Amino acid sequence: MKDYLILLYYCYTHIEDPEDFRLKHHLFCIENKLKGRIIIAREGLNGTLSGLREDCERYMQHVKDDVRFKNLEFKIEESDSLAFEKLHVRVKSEIVHSGLYHIDPTQKTGQYVEPGQFREMLKSDDVIVVDVRSNYEHKLGKFKNAITFDIENFRDFPEKIEEIESLKDKKIVTYCTGGIKCEKASAYLLEKGFSNVYQLHGGIIKYGIEAGGEDFEGKCYVFDNRVAVDVNKVNPKVISHCHICNDTCDRMVNCANPECNLHVPICEKCAEKMEGACSDECKAHPKKRPYNGTGYYAKKMNGYNPYRGLYRNLTLSLS
Repeated sequence: MKDYLILLYYCYTHIEDPEDFRLKHHLFCIENKLKGRIIIAREGLNGTLSGLREDCERYMQHVKDDVRFKNLEFKIEESDSLAFEKLHVRVKSEIVHSGLYHIDPTQKTGQYVEPGQFREMLKSDDVIVVDVRSNYEHKLGKFKNAITFDIENFRDFPEKIEEIESLKDKKIVTYCTGGIKCEKASAYLLEKGFSNVYQLHGGIIKYGIEAGGEDFEGKCYVFDNRVAVDVNKVNPKVISHCHICNDTCDRMVNCANPECNLHVPICEKCAEKMEGACSDECKAHPKKRPYNGTGYYAKKMNGYNPYRGLYRNLTLSLS
């Protein structure tokens, strides 16, 4: 049993005063030594946190004690260390940026499919599996035979569904990393006339934990220091290719040129040869960072203070 946990979670629910909730939630996370990213909006809560096991367990109980989050489900993974350097708790207009402000997943969304059921559906010729994630995510890993879209951000998803217009009468199952994007993506498909829409409950992460990750090819991109994680314990396969030599490779790096910072797979051999750069131009760039052997360059803390902004907001709330 490892000392640290990584929590991935979301919940669509109504938060009347997001700023007040943010302040109290932020303070609780600091008091319990948690790091990660949390987004709060009137439509709900979305987060990825990391901390010692007992601190994470205390956080989970704290959240579940709030009746607004009675339906929230944590995806829990063990870790040898903290998965984040900082804590950010922010208020935004949506808990995942989609631009689909009119859609309320508490009222309409695709029917949930649990991991075990999804594993069986993958074997059926009558089921169309649709990946709603961005290019850099599905190029690193995706479910076998899944339909993917050429999108840089989830907000581009709505304009891409015309590519599957001919499948309106088919059984469609959407999936993403943890399930949050599918809540609105599946609802939007229903709104546009797709008649038989489902979504993988808990996303790729839950599927890996509960169903062994069968038929997920490649690695799953995650938004913490790990960058990419193994999912498939049954029939794993590498599907991504080195940006330089095109050999199969699932080693994600950032270009050593900070003004490029391209996030792509580069094998160790090419990374050494190119000094961590994605091209000859970036290798020769005067601002190129020294290659650190990993291709992951942690952002400088720059006087990071987890309390920054709290005192100002607290003053405003009491005035």
